Amino acid sequence: MISAVATSFGIEEALQALELENTNYGTSTGQNWFPGVQEIESFSPVDGKLIGKVSTTTKEEYDQLMTIATQAFKEWRMVPAPQRGEVVRQFGDELRRLKEPLGKLVSYEMGKSYQEGLGEVQEMIDICDFAVGLSRQLHGLTMHSERPGHRMYEQYHPLGVVGIISAFNFPVAVWSWNTALAWICGDVCIWKPSEKAPLCGVACQKIAARIFAKNDLPEGISCLINGDYKVGEFMTTDKRIPLISATGSTRMGKIVGKTVGERLGKSLLELGGNNAIIVTPDADIKMTVIGAVFGAVGTAGQRCTSTRRLIIHESIYDQVKEALVSAYGQLRIGNPLDENNHVGPLIDREAVAAYENALARVVAEGGKLIVPGGVLEGEGYESGCYVKPAIAEADNSFQIVQHETFAPVLYLLKYNGDVENAIEVQNGVAQGLSSAIMTNNLREAERFLSFAGSDCGIANVNIGTSGAEIGGAFGGEKDTGGGRESGSDAWKIYMRRQTNTINYTTNLPLAQGIKFDL
Repeated sequence: MISAVATSFGIEEALQALELENTNYGTSTGQNWFPGVQEIESFSPVDGKLIGKVSTTTKEEYDQLMTIATQAFKEWRMVPAPQRGEVVRQFGDELRRLKEPLGKLVSYEMGKSYQEGLGEVQEMIDICDFAVGLSRQLHGLTMHSERPGHRMYEQYHPLGVVGIISAFNFPVAVWSWNTALAWICGDVCIWKPSEKAPLCGVACQKIAARIFAKNDLPEGISCLINGDYKVGEFMTTDKRIPLISATGSTRMGKIVGKTVGERLGKSLLELGGNNAIIVTPDADIKMTVIGAVFGAVGTAGQRCTSTRRLIIHESIYDQVKEALVSAYGQLRIGNPLDENNHVGPLIDREAVAAYENALARVVAEGGKLIVPGGVLEGEGYESGCYVKPAIAEADNSFQIVQHETFAPVLYLLKYNGDVENAIEVQNGVAQGLSSAIMTNNLREAERFLSFAGSDCGIANVNIGTSGAEIGGAFGGEKDTGGGRESGSDAWKIYMRRQTNTINYTTNLPLAQGIKFDL
């Protein structure tokens, strides 16, 4: 049941624009919704108020949904890819129309700034545009056969039902990265959004359902289920789903990868990050501070690409530290729908507890808090989810530094000597998502980007660790999971690859010159 709550920031109007009326929303195959049983309440970390409720998907509902999705796939895969692209184009246009209300819902339910909420919806629009062009470029290869009178080529076919498990920090964008590509590839999708931001999932499902119905397409191309990890297990253990795309913690990803692997399914894993910026003596300090501060406090440090570590050369360490402390003193913390504020709340009080634990542990391990942080109380902070961004001087060997804390905690690490020493520190963690170097030295930049440089899936020069564009493949190595989403050739994982050989002669020569005469 959705229950709109009026606020001074136009949330009620946003919910109305997204057609989130007082109706029971739970499991959906498109226009059709199943009632579910147990309710999930969504409280805003902005003010602690109840935004609405959704119903948890039952096993019986899930099985009904899978039957409908499997049947829909048989029809959807027969639609020519450019026509599938046309449907995705319409979906992108509808997102353009609803960008403001959906951005507000993202901001209010998740807690990121309104500008970041709008940016997330823009990512959805961008991936739709990318997918539309891609719908005419799902190409294979041709190659020469060693046998005369034979032709060889490879092609890509739709994979089937794609299961998507997304995290709270990007409650709509990551889903769209997967669905926009999967749809143009001819797949159908089942999405389990985070139980911490379920209304964003309901809003997106309603938008998609309208587009598919407008084009007289069947139920089941876009499906939604709701619930905790137990509902996610419906998908991960289901042999009818050849691909599971999961975004979340490394702990969660290991469980998903093992479960899906045991049934020989495919996993696309986007997991934790422990991202660093290397600051060399040739860095532009002003650019460095801007990139580091946005990377560390944007989305209240709850991005998988958030900057966790700043690896600074000893010759400029004090200068950079002083500039950072000054910048942190200018941060405004408060309601993220107020565009004067830089930092909003953490997602819930459990995240606040993890933040406090990290600050205590870094001190216990020998670190020093130079911007001490703390939980904010009083008027405007009633939800109990607002914290001050903190900075600590630390060492890369500290256990807490090796661990990803989903909060605005930045660790300053000092290095000496050449950039190779900094790269060793940068790579000296289990995660391998995003990395950056700040330098005007060409040799240092190229060394960082070389095969002996950063071991992350993303490596940037003179920009921060966050803010990836959809044109490039997004993902990381090591404990980050190895998956790639969004741009480049990430579409290939949503399809099955097939090699074809055609003999147009009257003979049957065998490969490798094998003789077999009858």
